Amino acid sequence: MRLNSPKINLITRACEKASRYLIRDFGEIENLQVSTKGPGDFVTSADKRTEKILIDELQKAHPEYGIITEETGIINKSNLKNRWIIDPIDGTMNFLNGIPQFAISIGYEEEGEIKCGVIFNPIMNEMFCAEKGNGAFLNNSRIRVSNKKNIKDSLIVTGGPKGASKIKDKIFSEYINVSKNVSNVRKFGSAALDVAYVACGRFDGYWQRELNFWDIAAGIIILKEAGGFVDFFEEDKNNHIKKNIIASNSNIHEDLKQLIIKKDIE
Repeated sequence: MRLNSPKINLITRACEKASRYLIRDFGEIENLQVSTKGPGDFVTSADKRTEKILIDELQKAHPEYGIITEETGIINKSNLKNRWIIDPIDGTMNFLNGIPQFAISIGYEEEGEIKCGVIFNPIMNEMFCAEKGNGAFLNNSRIRVSNKKNIKDSLIVTGGPKGASKIKDKIFSEYINVSKNVSNVRKFGSAALDVAYVACGRFDGYWQRELNFWDIAAGIIILKEAGGFVDFFEEDKNNHIKKNIIASNSNIHEDLKQLIIKKDIE
């Protein structure tokens, strides 16, 4: 049984409040107002409402904290010490198509380090959470990464590329190289849940390019507390929000990394 800190309790309460509307909206997909934000990238009224509820709940407790969000942008820019990093619906395309593979993701960052995080799939009623030094949990059960030792036996998950990506060929080439060297590759459509699934051992590893920080901020601490490894590669020094990530259990991490990094060198 986990003992939650005040911050985890605050985040989980915010997620539960916002999810009531999400569950209702999910049952009425055809009535949602949808506007196009970019090629293959949609923002819905559900995104905006969810984000507003989350921000309101978190600001009641800590009005001075900085917030980085997908829809609103940055709030309280001057506070770089304490920040919430929010993705109201990670897996919007799944949500819009009636696929129950999406999640609310909230990470708390202090002095540049993610200290705790929650990823909540309201349709499956699965809440992944972790706090530095206290382990990772799915609902009330402790979770650990898989103990798969051989990359060739591993089930790997990935995502992308987005429609507007300028490096589609590179991503597809990487996909082919990885798929030739592992048991199987899946593509589920929610980066937050992909990382959470590695954390609880459903997948053995994950990689993806061109992510935003809010996609995986909460997942970083959940995976680490579950015994997993996270690496960011080819960092864009001018854009700290954009991330390329490799995440896996400790046994196959270097092998998965080599399949991706080595491919880039060739």
